[in-house]
Amino acid sequence: MASGIDSTRMVEVPPDPVTTGSDGVPPTSVAPGTGPVPARGARGVPFVELDPPDAARDDAWMRVALEAAARAARMGDVPVGAVAVRDGVSIAVAWNEKEARHDPTAHAEVLAIRAAAGVLGRWRLPDVTLYVTLEPCAMCAGAMVQARVGRLAFAALDPRAGAAGSAFSLLDAPAHNHVVPVTAGIRADEASAQIATFVQALRARGRDLSST
Repeated sequence: MASGIDSTRMVEVPPDPVTTGSDGVPPTSVAPGTGPVPARGARGVPFVELDPPDAARDDAWMRVALEAAARAARMGDVPVGAVAVRDGVSIAVAWNEKEARHDPTAHAEVLAIRAAAGVLGRWRLPDVTLYVTLEPCAMCAGAMVQARVGRLAFAALDPRAGAAGSAFSLLDAPAHNHVVPVTAGIRADEASAQIATFVQALRARGRDLSST
């Protein structure tokens, strides 16, 4: 069975990306929870220079993440995809594999972080931006803090379990020694529709949604 990790596929930003989200409005950079993103060095934010958020670039990479999410759906997993990007190049592409691996921790974000760390030969990822099609859960947000991920960009909100500000605010929790800056809402409508289509198909087959 094909793995949901592709750490060897070096993907450059697609040419001529559009400059807005799927609703025609550029995504807005936000920090989870309340308050501004702390200055570099404060509360553990790494002294690493990342390229500033760019709507066109973010949109292009989110399209790659959505393609990965579609692969998860075809394999019977909830369609969530993730792409780890460093210096404008993809170093890891992953998608949900909970069902395929029978592993409750095999979320797209965790798999992408593991693959990126393997490619770079280090567990600290302050120079990596992680693109994800759904707001991360508490487990994945915790993994991002542990990995010192430089920035998170995600598509759809998860009001029920999102840990980047919806249900919890773990990426800027005062108790943590690292803050992950966040950009939210990139191609949110497309990501939400992808998940809704998957859920509807499960219901049509009579599958118990609580098992996903």
